Amino acid sequence: MVRTKRTVFSMVSVVLLAVAALLVSVPASSGADPASGWRYTMVAFSNATDRAMDVYQSSDGTNFQLLRKAAYVPPSGLVRDPRIFRNSDGFYYLAYTTGATSIGLARSSDRVNWTFLENWPVPLCCALLPGTGDGQGLFGSSGPGSSQFPGSSDGPSLSPFTTKAWAPDWFVDNGRVNLVLSMSTGGGFVPYIMTALDPSLRSWGPPVPLQGIGADHIDTTIVKVGSTYHAFTKNETKKVIEHAVASSPAGPYRFVPPGNWGTLVEGPALTQLPNGTWRMYFDGYTEGKYFYSDSTDGLNTWSPRQELPGLSGTVRHVGVLREPA
Repeated sequence: MVRTKRTVFSMVSVVLLAVAALLVSVPASSGADPASGWRYTMVAFSNATDRAMDVYQSSDGTNFQLLRKAAYVPPSGLVRDPRIFRNSDGFYYLAYTTGATSIGLARSSDRVNWTFLENWPVPLCCALLPGTGDGQGLFGSSGPGSSQFPGSSDGPSLSPFTTKAWAPDWFVDNGRVNLVLSMSTGGGFVPYIMTALDPSLRSWGPPVPLQGIGADHIDTTIVKVGSTYHAFTKNETKKVIEHAVASSPAGPYRFVPPGNWGTLVEGPALTQLPNGTWRMYFDGYTEGKYFYSDSTDGLNTWSPRQELPGLSGTVRHVGVLREPA
């Protein structure tokens, strides 16, 4: 077959256009849309296992794609309730529930390859640690009908020792790195905040109870808007998420009207969308669904909850990090 120069040129043009189309269709490795200005990283364990953590990414805080399945598997124990932040040293850090009396810590340079750091032991003896238990005394015995399990409103402090340390979350305030966590001595969980004493996050100050929130609260997260600190926490007795405000990170907090987020929900995680709207993600753990609710007026009022597209029914108790794209 004889081909003219024009025919050959046309065929080459078609090939080049096809290659260009393929290049455009390949997503950027950063997972962020530069037009949005932000990249969102989500870490979560799944309905399938709480011994591995998956990583997702998004450019809008709504539509997430899997970045790596089982991106982190700790050397032992669980990796429940993971939360992520980026430290001033440029590394990403995880804090998570191990299932024991310790908080798991891990580090990554790229969000997908993680190195175990340590299981940080919370103070074992609570005799001098204010707030632990449900306020009925360190050595109290259970009353009639007491479930004697953490989160029980009628279960007194059954031991002078910490029996569970759960749901850690990062909170950075004026350059100081803090962890918010919940501890129990066998009665209700109590939320605390503790502050890193060195930039490597290997040394921590003593846990300080969040005044005004009290026992039987877990999964507490804090965000700051203006000069106000907002704590979102699960009431373990009512199985609802509550909202409290204070003028300092440790309180005293006072409760304000929450959104209509439903019951049997937990694990609140907050971030801001590209347009400045605040979003709270939370786990409908008995339904096997994951929800979000938005606030456009500085955390005062909230939209009706909606299922998180693509991930509802898969992820559990997520952590979300927003950073510039």
